[in-house]
Amino acid sequence: MKEEDVSYDLWEPVIGLEIHVQLNTKSKLFSSAPNRFGDEPNTNISVVCTGQPGALPVLNREAVHKAVKLGLALKSKISLVSHFDRKSYFYPDSPRNFQITQYDQPILRGGEITTDSEGETKTFQINRAHLEDDAGMLKHFTHFAGVDYNRAGAPLIEIVSEPCMHSAKDASAYAQALRALLVYLDVTDGNMEEGSLRIDVNISVRPKGSKTFRPRIEVKNMNSFHFLELAIQSEIERQVGLYLRHPEKAPEELVHTGTYRWDPETQKTVLMRRKETADDYRYFLEPDLLPLVLTQDYIDSVSAQLPELPHDRFRRYVTDLGLSPYNASILVNDKKLGDYFEQANLICLNPRLTCNWITVEFAGRYKESGKSLLDSGIPPAHVAKLIQLIDQGKITGRIAKSVADDMVASPGVDPSAIVEKNPDYQPLDTTSSIEPIVDEVLAANPQSITDYKAGKGKAFEFLVGQVMKLSRGKASPQIVNELLRRKIT
Repeated sequence: MKEEDVSYDLWEPVIGLEIHVQLNTKSKLFSSAPNRFGDEPNTNISVVCTGQPGALPVLNREAVHKAVKLGLALKSKISLVSHFDRKSYFYPDSPRNFQITQYDQPILRGGEITTDSEGETKTFQINRAHLEDDAGMLKHFTHFAGVDYNRAGAPLIEIVSEPCMHSAKDASAYAQALRALLVYLDVTDGNMEEGSLRIDVNISVRPKGSKTFRPRIEVKNMNSFHFLELAIQSEIERQVGLYLRHPEKAPEELVHTGTYRWDPETQKTVLMRRKETADDYRYFLEPDLLPLVLTQDYIDSVSAQLPELPHDRFRRYVTDLGLSPYNASILVNDKKLGDYFEQANLICLNPRLTCNWITVEFAGRYKESGKSLLDSGIPPAHVAKLIQLIDQGKITGRIAKSVADDMVASPGVDPSAIVEKNPDYQPLDTTSSIEPIVDEVLAANPQSITDYKAGKGKAFEFLVGQVMKLSRGKASPQIVNELLRRKIT
């Protein structure tokens, strides 16, 4: 069967995500060893995270605090009593041969996250979230492999969704919204390249209208939203193809439950191993840790300190500030950029223009260098002052672009000072200075005058453009428009 003959509209993907979030605490989940990325291998370790005999775990209070914040933001049920379990497995990066996790009684149950996907506001359901510690890292070299235990024992929250997503776009939108929420709460730095947020995705497909779940596969350790979408779409096509080629066989014979990885080169999912079950891990209550007991007063005190959350900020930007959903999402999805916008907009009070200069004009100027406005050295107040100069008619939009170039070249210099020192940036803002230029343009373009009088609006725009060109962008657009209309009519 040819791929172009397949109607994917007749099939419904069923997708759930398990997202592992590394918390940005100073120390690890059960030891005082530093929780830092990028240090020399095997320097951030202790007797606890390397599994030395007799070493006892002690729970990190700050990790619990961050879990409670997340639960409040997700509208989860926060367990007043939860406990830890041992998940047994042997692998070189797990020095204890078990992981401490929350299998039976997690700290968070249920919850939801709302975001926009494919032009529609959707709410996705959370099944649970629990605390656990991370494994170390295997590092492969030409002739040998080594183990770095710096990450062993790092604090994680694993957030498990319901199987409530039905497209790759939905899954990506959910993951991005969750990442934004975590960063706003200061639960994690959200750096996917460093492994602060890793995604496992479970995928199955079934005929549209069916309510029966079919066998699913899991793709492990996705660290890119782009690859996440590609992997899901590829796996959907693989499973649909299997069912269509073998309609006589049961789904269990065709899709074998297992753990896969995404291969960016072949653009396909690749089987790693068959799926383990809960029995394989031999879960049992962690004997070295007491139950985790919280009080409602503690939860209420954390709730009182919650910041504005991403979707609330998105609605405010669209409803109160008049930004387009697209521009609002750019600012909301990057908290630092959104905070930069907030600081600038407090000064100039022109949200649409502020957004445009931050996300388009300045972003474009840093695109090739790999830098961004956030690390440029240009403070938000200077972007705001540039916009004020435009709003007050002290410079034209064209001059503003040149001033912005100078701001990029000399970060930290006030745009007002840049304008004051450069004679080319002094606008023509009087009728007497602009009128000779208008007369020259009209004399040189009689056909455009005729076209305008015949109802062709673009002819007028052409004349305005010629005046601005001749004045090197210094003429006041308002005066130019007034003079042209008066002289033509």
